[in-house]
Amino acid sequence: MIAANNLSLQFGKRVLFDSVNLKFVGGNCYGVIGANGAGKSTFLKILAGDIDPTRGNVSIEPGKRMAVLRQNHYEFDEVPVIDTVMMGHSRLWKVMKEKDAIYEKPDFSEADGIKASELEAEFAEMDGWNAQSDAASLLSGLGIVEEDHFKLVKELSGNQKVRVLLAQAIFGNPDILILDEPTNDLDLQTITWLEDFLLEFKNTVIVVSHDRHFLDTVCTHIVDIDFSAIKLYTGNYTFWYQSSQLALSQRSSANKKAEEKKKELQEFIMRFSANASKSRQATSRRKLLEKINVDDIQASTRRYPAIIFQQKRLAGDQILQIENLGYSANGNTLFKGLDLFVNKGDKIAFLSKESLALTSLFQILAGEMPPTTGEFKFGQTITTAYLPVNNEKYFQSNDNLVDWLRQYADDENKDEVYIRGFLGKMLFSGEEVFKKCNVLSGGEKVRCMLSRMMMPGANLLILDEPTNHLDLESITAFNNALKDFPGTVLFTSHDHEFTQTVANRIVEITPKGFLDKMMPYDEYIESEKIAQQKEALYA
Repeated sequence: MIAANNLSLQFGKRVLFDSVNLKFVGGNCYGVIGANGAGKSTFLKILAGDIDPTRGNVSIEPGKRMAVLRQNHYEFDEVPVIDTVMMGHSRLWKVMKEKDAIYEKPDFSEADGIKASELEAEFAEMDGWNAQSDAASLLSGLGIVEEDHFKLVKELSGNQKVRVLLAQAIFGNPDILILDEPTNDLDLQTITWLEDFLLEFKNTVIVVSHDRHFLDTVCTHIVDIDFSAIKLYTGNYTFWYQSSQLALSQRSSANKKAEEKKKELQEFIMRFSANASKSRQATSRRKLLEKINVDDIQASTRRYPAIIFQQKRLAGDQILQIENLGYSANGNTLFKGLDLFVNKGDKIAFLSKESLALTSLFQILAGEMPPTTGEFKFGQTITTAYLPVNNEKYFQSNDNLVDWLRQYADDENKDEVYIRGFLGKMLFSGEEVFKKCNVLSGGEKVRCMLSRMMMPGANLLILDEPTNHLDLESITAFNNALKDFPGTVLFTSHDHEFTQTVANRIVEITPKGFLDKMMPYDEYIESEKIAQQKEALYA
């Protein structure tokens, strides 16, 4: 279907990948993973023909059509929404415009009639008469209401534009679909819709995403960019991660015999295959795992930060009490009447359709601003650490990373060896610790903020979208750290896997009130589906 032939990409002396030979075939979904800067999005751009490789080429089976999710949210600002979607099928759109132009001619000739007839035949062959209704159906499925279909794209909000561009990419059943971070800015319902769409999609999908739940649900294969090579593995992200970790531990087990290692890997494949059959994925995807050769499983060279939250003081029974808490901004009520008693060991995921409501709540609890109404009180034994969604104010200075982190250390822990130890856990080593803090990438800033959070040994963590800007390795390490943390966590996240594996309690906040459920995230989602079905039944 689409193949990379002896592909290499080099910037100066830096080689991103070299001598890559891969074939992507129909019926499979390929998840492209790699550390930040490894070249994931660049690889997709080469496949899409947006940039040229240093060497090699990309070949597409003759007659096959490719569609790409574009990241330029302003490219179609002056175009109606419904037209923007149909423009995803460039040939269909060109035929539509050509035949419309012919019919609008005041001097319609015999040659025009012949040309129009040819275009009409091609138009019908591409199912053009259903194009507008198909585009409308896609938009509705992605949460764009019918009244917005004929607005200009510039009249929509940022997350609505993302959905329109996604509808454009998947319109017309492309043979090859390339998606770069398709779940960004999508809510749970829209992500679920997209997962279901891709599970039923019969053609080739190549996707980059930091959403592990999404990769696990839709992917049949993982494409790993690691140390100047690109390797293809059968299975979803969790299978790749767990098998690579198993291979890594085996590599360090010098005394274990080759036969024992092979048996251990075979048992792992069988166990994972059995679990896969219970998921939303098709049975054929389970069969793929059963055909894996254990020799294909290799240890990853990827590095994971050592995120470890340790409590310097154990919490007492009084953790946090919130009474009638509310906040309004610019005359809008973001939340009100919030009453919560936080129990020892609670890990509460806060949900809201309005992200500003959750950011405001966390800023209030972190002491950064007062509430409009109500009050809250932490227990006497509670110490807190806060990770804000916007950390720019922390990185305005010209300090290097050692000096930056030193300002957050207590008096007895300001020496450079101690500070560099925390930075080393976050993968800042050698000369990297002398990098200026105001030139860091988004992911590097979050890792610095995590070092800052770890230092005081707090027993209650407040986390506002903690996985933003992080790569899969950092997200996985962070996720595992919170699962192991014995203290209390208050957080919000769009990462499904993160929320499901950390939270034991869900609080959903609305401008009119709140819901408080003592249950994991997936159970909460299922209960809400049932409630909505009952509501629709009796409406």
